[in-house]
Amino acid sequence: MDKLFVFITMFCVSLWTGGVYAQNASGRVITIEEMFSLADRNAKVLYPFATLIEESSQNVKTAKSARLPDVEASISASFLGNGVLLDRDFSNSTKAPMPHFGNNFALEVSQVIYAGGVVNRGIEISKLQEKMVGLSLENERDKLRFMLVGYYLDLFKQRNLLRVYEQNIELTRQVLVDIKAKHTEGVALRNDVTRYELQLSNLELTCTQIRNFIAILNNNLVTILGLPRETNVEPDTTLVSRFMPLDEAGHWTGQALRHSLSLRQSLLTVEMNKQQERVAQSEMLPKIAFFASNHFDGPITIEVPPIDKNFNYWYVGVGVKYNIASLYKSNKSLKRSRLTTRRALQQYDDAKEQTELAVKADYIRYMEAHEQLNTQIKNVELANQNYAIVNNRYKNDMALITDMLDASAAKLSAEQQLVNARINIIYHYYKLLYVSGTL
Repeated sequence: MDKLFVFITMFCVSLWTGGVYAQNASGRVITIEEMFSLADRNAKVLYPFATLIEESSQNVKTAKSARLPDVEASISASFLGNGVLLDRDFSNSTKAPMPHFGNNFALEVSQVIYAGGVVNRGIEISKLQEKMVGLSLENERDKLRFMLVGYYLDLFKQRNLLRVYEQNIELTRQVLVDIKAKHTEGVALRNDVTRYELQLSNLELTCTQIRNFIAILNNNLVTILGLPRETNVEPDTTLVSRFMPLDEAGHWTGQALRHSLSLRQSLLTVEMNKQQERVAQSEMLPKIAFFASNHFDGPITIEVPPIDKNFNYWYVGVGVKYNIASLYKSNKSLKRSRLTTRRALQQYDDAKEQTELAVKADYIRYMEAHEQLNTQIKNVELANQNYAIVNNRYKNDMALITDMLDASAAKLSAEQQLVNARINIIYHYYKLLYVSGTL
């Protein structure tokens, strides 16, 4: 009995010092910041967005090319058949010999001088779309980071929980040995032995389930981070000792209104719709272009008989084009664009309200997590006091071994919950960073 007591005491003192489990020497300790860096470089889910940014950058260059002049060149060779001359009543037909080789070369250049702002608006819209794609990448990156934080902290919790169950299994085995010895001596019932065997079986099953969950979480992390498959990710245990800031709710709301990705995307949508309004307005304005052309043709077939010579001519000028139908067509398109802009502004107002609500809710949860930590600290104190009392009673033969085991299990559970409470604070802090767009 004394050996079992010594075992329990050493177990509680040595294994739970600081409330944090020891690192596996074969594992790789990864901090959250390192995890984010690895994900930014290696996560395949971000690759399409990086390519999309390059694509949108090319779209901007394509839109800018509309400012360049249009140059068209054409060349052709043809066979000309003989012509026929007829009177108006289709009588007295006469053959008109033609030069049989025809050629044509033309070079035309045109440059838009004024198009009502369509070109510039198109460039601005392409730039805004490029920014929108950049925000989409940031949004996907933040979603990935927050998901990884969830995996990381779950792994932390599960390893902590596994450690508790493994030690409870060891304690239960020690008790089972003691109960079997008493049963052999005739001072314990067979039912007591069966009860502890059932408890041991349930603990071992739960331990197996926890190990499987840890394997799943570890596989998710190493796959997303691009690490070797055999890597055993170990969370940074110093994380629970970090100080998490206790800023006011107004600070987080202000951060969200400045940095929230959903709000920034909504504002870009509003700006793009305003640019579309200007494009619709430009349809009601004239288009002015400079043009120049050179033609080299042969033979000259407008004369009878045809002249078997080449004829070169050129011209330059300025043209003005106005679509009169835009006066009664484009106004409808313009009204539609204005309604679209109004809807985008309304969606922005709604997104702003939803963001404020989300930040407020997560801030409350964050403060609640701090309160839970204070409660768990108190619970650890009470569990330690209870353990000390039972320990003293056990020494004086006033308590059973089962009372001692229950007290030690309560102590272990309280310390495990204390670590989990600290982990919950970290989780809610990173969630605040996520909803405020500062992750």
